Amino acid sequence: MLKTGWYIFCRTLCFIFIWMFLRLRFYGISNIPRKGAFLLISNHQSFFDPLFVGTRARRTLVFMARDTLFKKKFFGWLIHSVKAIPVRRGEADLSAIRTIIDQLKKGQSVCLFPEGTRTENGRIAEFKPGFSLLARRANVPILPAVIDGAFEAWPRTKKFPSFRKTIFIKYGEPISTEQIKHMDDRQLAQFVTDRLRQMQNECRISAGKEPYEYDFA
Repeated sequence: MLKTGWYIFCRTLCFIFIWMFLRLRFYGISNIPRKGAFLLISNHQSFFDPLFVGTRARRTLVFMARDTLFKKKFFGWLIHSVKAIPVRRGEADLSAIRTIIDQLKKGQSVCLFPEGTRTENGRIAEFKPGFSLLARRANVPILPAVIDGAFEAWPRTKKFPSFRKTIFIKYGEPISTEQIKHMDDRQLAQFVTDRLRQMQNECRISAGKEPYEYDFA
């Protein structure tokens, strides 16, 4: 109970912080399952992305974080206290994979950014297919979530963010376990990539911005 209370407290503080400095527009919140584990898959535009997809999720989410972040004394303690899982980049971290599957089987929901790194131009890169193993082994649905506008607020080339930008966060309809079973790993990765790209362009059109030109499968 204490850990859940601390997570909610931290999430509330993050929500207040980002609302003070950024304009957030959320869509599809009703698509977030109210019960049962799921794997939330999102694109990666900025350092703020876990805050964007997590603060209105109405669920406790477990996030992945590169293991080097846990070596920073205070920040490492902080992200560990809100259930972040360390993962080694550039290799198959079997320990992290087992931990994620275990969390999903226990009913926790996990958030992943399968691009592996922040975007260089705002576009969504092809997702790595590794997340499909997690969804299959734990037998959970996938909740697609897209972020647009965060790249303009804090691209990877800038040390500090620009505030008062408008950020769009959209949650799509969950991809059921039955749908997942009918696709292999690469098909599923392409399907989810295309779904998020379509959602991103919907956000951009509604904001009066030019949609990105993608080659949809």
